[in-house]
Amino acid sequence: MVQDKEYAAAKEAIMAKPKSEFLSAFGIAFQMFKALTDEVLNLGGNDQDIRRVETDEQLRRKIAALIVQAGKPIEKLAENCYKVLVDYGQTLQQMIAAGAYDYANLNITAEHFPMTGDGKREVVVELVHFGRDMESDAILKEFEARGLRPATLPELLAFGATYPEKQREFPILALGSVWQGPDGGRDVACLGDWDAKRGLGLDWDDDRWDVDCRFAAVRKPA
Repeated sequence: MVQDKEYAAAKEAIMAKPKSEFLSAFGIAFQMFKALTDEVLNLGGNDQDIRRVETDEQLRRKIAALIVQAGKPIEKLAENCYKVLVDYGQTLQQMIAAGAYDYANLNITAEHFPMTGDGKREVVVELVHFGRDMESDAILKEFEARGLRPATLPELLAFGATYPEKQREFPILALGSVWQGPDGGRDVACLGDWDAKRGLGLDWDDDRWDVDCRFAAVRKPA
């Protein structure tokens, strides 16, 4: 019994000793570095790959971005809403190439559809379905009432590259970028499926749009 009391007293004395914050932080940092190293090795990497964390600034930024993103709450979007990243650093042709379309209308050029914007911008594209035939003027009025604006060509192309199979379900149009062709008609870009091939086409903006069409829109800032 005496020995038990002496053991308990000794244990209490050890626990009462001041702890080093430096050593505690070092232990946490070591465990974090060990966990990262283990994952690299599990993926077939080696020590040289680990050393790149110190020497490669771009790699560090990518790792930091992943860590920050993982800590953010998952944003739950409505069923008809899709998050895309528009990279205005790309040319229009690069945006089209990113979509890997089987077909692209040759009149969709930077000359016919001048682009504005710079850097990268994340937007949520909403696919609006009215359930009936609609004219463009009526669609734009409805957008205005809902606090929406029509998506532009770069936003439509970012959607097509991010969600390539969606256009097989229904035609998707962007009324925010318009080209007046040599025949005087107004054309807008459309993502669709023609003969089982994904395509980027042009459709006349002067016609009534079919009931199956979806219209890409972006919510205006509050």
